[in-house]
Amino acid sequence: MSDIENADRPDRFSAVHRMVGGVRIVTVQGEIEHDVKELLGAALLSGYGEAPPSRIVVDLSGVTFMDSSSINVFVTTQHAVSSNEGWLRIAAAQTPVLHVLRLVGIDTFITCHPTLEQALEP
Repeated sequence: MSDIENADRPDRFSAVHRMVGGVRIVTVQGEIEHDVKELLGAALLSGYGEAPPSRIVVDLSGVTFMDSSSINVFVTTQHAVSSNEGWLRIAAAQTPVLHVLRLVGIDTFITCHPTLEQALEP
């Protein structure tokens, strides 16, 4: 398990990832905005000495705010995993975050699930 925090404002963003049955689960807490998009990208795709994952679920249940600048992180991740016949799924986004995802159309090519458990189903 690896933790990534915004060093300037650790109380505003953190991402923890773990592997479960070959799926990287990235649990994000706080606010996702322009200042943390590189940290989010690292949590999603960095290998930490291993190959980048091909199946990723992003648990957004702890995200209280997300602006549109982070959308490119999800798009880049989707392209990276789909080129390896993998997938990216979003789980448990709160209503305001889900609104941003729908507003920019992310939900048309990245599946958004109401719960983490549903996102992990085959």
